[in-house]
Amino acid sequence: MKQLFLNVNDGSVRLLDQPAPTVKENMALVESLYTVVSAGTERGLTSFGGKNLVQKALERPDQVKKVLDKVVSDGPLTALESTFNKLAEPMPMGYSGVGRVIACGRGVTEVQAGDLVAMVGTAYHCEINRVSRTMLTKLPEELTDYRQAAFCALGGIALEGIHQAEVVPGETVAVIGLGLVGQIVCRILNAYGCDVIGYDVVDKSMDGTRLLAFIDSNDDSAADMTKSLTRGRGADKVIITAAADSNAPMDLAAAIARDRGIICMIGVTQMNIDRRPYYERELTFKIARSYGAGRYDSIYEEQGIDYPIGYVRFTEGRNIEEFVRLLAQKRVDVSDLITHEIPFEDAAKAYEMITMNPDHER
Repeated sequence: MKQLFLNVNDGSVRLLDQPAPTVKENMALVESLYTVVSAGTERGLTSFGGKNLVQKALERPDQVKKVLDKVVSDGPLTALESTFNKLAEPMPMGYSGVGRVIACGRGVTEVQAGDLVAMVGTAYHCEINRVSRTMLTKLPEELTDYRQAAFCALGGIALEGIHQAEVVPGETVAVIGLGLVGQIVCRILNAYGCDVIGYDVVDKSMDGTRLLAFIDSNDDSAADMTKSLTRGRGADKVIITAAADSNAPMDLAAAIARDRGIICMIGVTQMNIDRRPYYERELTFKIARSYGAGRYDSIYEEQGIDYPIGYVRFTEGRNIEEFVRLLAQKRVDVSDLITHEIPFEDAAKAYEMITMNPDHER
């Protein structure tokens, strides 16, 4: 079978022949129908791969520290050999998709062969994926445009941010950053009965994202404009979905949040907290961990052992399930976020589009 890999050395992508996976306990084999290529996550990976060693080191000082620690423990030659071997290893690409189950391992009772499912994590750009039972969910028949379910990982990320922000129906929520994840966050909030104010350095408002208002993040009067839209109170909750090298999103979030409001970070920005507004209004800052509870837990993701619902309502898998429910009931629609459909054999073109952007698309 074919699978798409990133060459970390130079940022190039290519399809490679790989042995088809075999079914395992608590796992299902899924034939991929659609997988998502997002400009944020995957452009970042390919861009990182295209940088030279010095640029890679400056961008990932945490990895440099690991190399230096290995130099101390194993010696410079062993450490360098290990580092270059790691850079030479191709990285599988993809993390979110929709497909059809072709086989189920022992312990998989939620789906059966022939079912359409949304899948995350090991939802690689690959002809056949092996996915844990905790990281897929069956698509209901009502969801006729099943392409939308391929966005399930992004929907799960959005929902985890909403849960961590402790959003209550009827609240006014500020979303800083109107990229792909930001658009999905806004749509889910709208489905939950919230008023949403969107912020970005460029007006990226879309018809499918029904905002109460858009405010330019760089506008010096952004905080005053927010108060005028919220009866002088400020936003009940603030969700940051922006990707920025500065602390500007954090500063803006603190300026527009109401007394005892909650600020939740989904995106990637600097996170320097100014004590004064947090103290004066007793603000709370939280970080959402990807798709939800279970993320980075090998027992959950690799062994397929779920968390009891009585203790964890929205796990990684149950966030995906909720996103699919919203799609099926037409409370959320992301069909207009699909910009291109590219045949799998032309997958490299998708990465050329998001890195080079030859047609200057937004």
